[in-house]
Formats: sequence, structure tokens, C-alpha cells
Amino acid sequence: MRLVSFRTAEHPERLGLVHADRVYDLAAAASALGRPLPSTMAEFLTGGEAAMASARAVHEAVVAGAAEPLPSEGAALLAPVPHPPSCRDGYAFRQHVATARRNRGVPMIPEFDQFPVFYFTNHRSIVGPGDVLVETDHLVGLDFELECAVVIDRPGRNIRAEEADRWIAGYTIMNDFSARTLQMEEMKLNLGPAKGKDFATAIGPWLVTPEELADRRLSTPGGAAYNLRMTARHNGRLVSEGNLRDMTWTFAEIIERASYGVDLFPGDVIGSGTVGTGCYLELNGTWALAAAQRGESFTPVWLRAGDTIELEIERLGVLRNRIVKADRDYSILARKKTSAAAP
Repeated sequence: MRLVSFRTAEHPERLGLVHADRVYDLAAAASALGRPLPSTMAEFLTGGEAAMASARAVHEAVVAGAAEPLPSEGAALLAPVPHPPSCRDGYAFRQHVATARRNRGVPMIPEFDQFPVFYFTNHRSIVGPGDVLVETDHLVGLDFELECAVVIDRPGRNIRAEEADRWIAGYTIMNDFSARTLQMEEMKLNLGPAKGKDFATAIGPWLVTPEELADRRLSTPGGAAYNLRMTARHNGRLVSEGNLRDMTWTFAEIIERASYGVDLFPGDVIGSGTVGTGCYLELNGTWALAAAQRGESFTPVWLRAGDTIELEIERLGVLRNRIVKADRDYSILARKKTSAAAP
């Protein structure tokens, strides 16, 4: 199934599913079939296996033509999980980490191969397809990050990797928008990314349940992996290509680490981290090194106001966002103190 959250003129948020590129109101269709379902994704995910089984029954009815889709112009997609209880982002692709470190002239760290890491991002800044509103300073080195994410569908603590795939409700595309100037300044203090990444994380367009990907599943000692091509297009130009199977750490292994000593909750979002070549921070470094070897200058590429960034993962759809600058000109970079008092 491809589950969505959408809004209409009558409802600010509804649970739906997509079939043949049309959106169906899942709760309304379920009610008509005598299998009531909640009307929002958050409530649905707390329903566990029973809710998922009812949704599959509705999906079968939709495929059989027993329900009517919404008008094509009547539903605007939101983030599949508009209000997650938390959002973590991993660091699972070795190619990305090693290349980015090489470009900075620092060696690969052995700890990367010892355990998966993640950070908490701002779960209140989750957005879906469409416009992404940014401030002046975000546009000073505004970057995309091509990622996949999973959504948790049941409570759990101390979940072993061998079992963790059972906690995954589905998969979606993630764009971890990053303001690189803010990020790099903060991380000199060994904290962050903070303001460099807390303003917008896009997920969508759908939440795809695991059975839809069964023919692309690869079994590994650390849990499921998937052979799914990943691409990014900036204003229609292909800038990144990768594959989800190249995750060094599986989602199951990340879930094991994330759940150690703490509870995971239905609706929690966990990102993979950036695929190799999946952001301008990495690409600019690679292009700059190549230009230097040719004796040429290089101007870094970043996202600008009015640009469109499209992330695509096979079977998971296309997550399309347009960068929109806020109608104000306020800068915290301009408010930096020029000197620090001695201790």
C-alpha cells in the first residue's frame, strides 16, 4: 500500500491511500465497507496490526473498483506523517561519509564501522511535497540531502536488530534540508547541527508498506536491505544517483541503537542519512578537487530561492519541493559578535 496524509477544503488532515495515481479517503472507504479506521495517520499508526489489516482490506476493495477516488484537484498531499513524535536521522552510507571526509582532507574514522549513529532533528519542522519556506541565512549554502526514512508502527524498547524490521510501518523519501554556513559555524563548537538543520525536513510523497517492496528485498545479517535506485534532480538536471542497498548500516541496526534504553513510539521517523553523492556538500568538494587538479577555479553550487529539488526512490515516488524565501530580511549571521571576551 501507498499511504498518504492529505488535506481538502473541508478537512485540514485526512488519512488516505494512493492507487493508480489517485487519492482515496481511507477512513471514508473503510467506513463504507464496515471496517472503521481512524481519519489521521497518527491515530492509524497507534492501531497496530488490526488497523493495518483493515487498511489492506480497503486497499483490496479499491483495487477491485469498490471505492471512488477523490477529485484530482481536491486533495493536497501533506507529509505522510505530518506530526511525528520524534525524528532521528542516521549516518548509514559509508560512501558519503568517506568521500566528504576525503574532500576535507581528513581520514575516515574507524568508529563509523563499529556502530550506527544518528541525531535528533526538529520533528516540528516536518513538511511534505510543495513549497519550503526558508529565511535569509538558510540560503547561504542551502543544500538538499537524498535519503530514505522509515516510520515506526508500534512501541518498543531495546529492540534487537534481528527483529527490528517488524517495527517498520513503511518507507518514504526524506530530504534533510541543510543550511551549510549555519551548520559549519555551529559544529566548530562540537554541537549541532542545530540551526543548520532545524528549519525543514521534507518527507513523502507516500508511506510505502514493506510488502510492496518484497521483490526488491535483500537479506543481510543486519536486517533487510532494498535494491532501489535513488536520484536527485535540481531544476530538472540530474545531480545525484545512488542505491538504497548501499547502506552500510541497515534500518534494523539503526533501530536497535535508537531503542536502547528508550521507548520508540508509533509515528517516529528515522532517516537513513545521505546516500553517496546525495548532497552538494559532498558533490562540491569532489568537483572542487577535480577543478584544482585541472588548474581551474570552481564556484560551489547551492539551492536558491525559486529552485525546485526532486528526490526520487524507485517504488517510493518523487518528493518535489520548491524553495521559497520568506518575505523578510532577517539574519542571525549578521548578529554575530566580532570578538569574544577573554575568560
